[in-house]
Amino acid sequence: MSKIKLAISGCMGRMGRQLVKSSKTDKNFKLTILTENRLIEKKIAGIKPSLNHENSLKNVDLIIDFTIPKCTFEILKIASKLKKRVVIGTTGFSKMEELQIKKFSKKIPILKAGNMSLGINLLMYLTEIASKSLGNNFLSKVYEVHHKHKIDHPSGTALMLGKGIAVGKNRDFYNLIGKKYLNKKSFPYGKKINFNSIRKGKTVGEHEVKFSSGKEIITLNHEAFDRALYSEGALTAGKWLMNKKPGLYSMRDVLNFK
Repeated sequence: MSKIKLAISGCMGRMGRQLVKSSKTDKNFKLTILTENRLIEKKIAGIKPSLNHENSLKNVDLIIDFTIPKCTFEILKIASKLKKRVVIGTTGFSKMEELQIKKFSKKIPILKAGNMSLGINLLMYLTEIASKSLGNNFLSKVYEVHHKHKIDHPSGTALMLGKGIAVGKNRDFYNLIGKKYLNKKSFPYGKKINFNSIRKGKTVGEHEVKFSSGKEIITLNHEAFDRALYSEGALTAGKWLMNKKPGLYSMRDVLNFK
């Protein structure tokens, strides 16, 4: 089997650098192109980064994008024209942008996940089950911690977990979004889902979902210690995506969680 020719968008970011490192040790991939939103003079892993452009990406099989929404849509426009597969790990999309991604997926295979970790995707699955089982007698909230450089809040993973709560209740997630707190020591439960985001130090990622009836509390949580679990998850997703038809997929599909 020939190696998958890989492009990494946002190669200078934290996840971009980790993806470069992980891809170099994965025998299924040939790191071919690196892109950034600005000119980079030095070479990375023997490759000089280029800007997002058709000429840069025409000879790759797969693009993995961990950037910002604006850059992701640059990639999607190019990928759609060139019929390239895309794995999206970028977070912070609006509801309208989510719908736009869905439109692109009618033309090309796209796998999008707010978190590429096996553990987190299992946590989301368990969150759905708990939310469905506990019903409306329990209020819920989501707590997350990330490194001080992370810009968006709540994190894409926290929003994934909130969506899991909504799916369990058979409710529209966007109608259930409550208050979004930043760096609060404590925050309340609500009839809607409240979120609290902590930004500090070098924390890779902590996520917690709580359900409370007022008489008891149920807690589901996950801690990540090594950023490599996200890059390795993205590469696993990329391999899985290679034989898929156009459509919008998630890590749930890769892991075959029903």
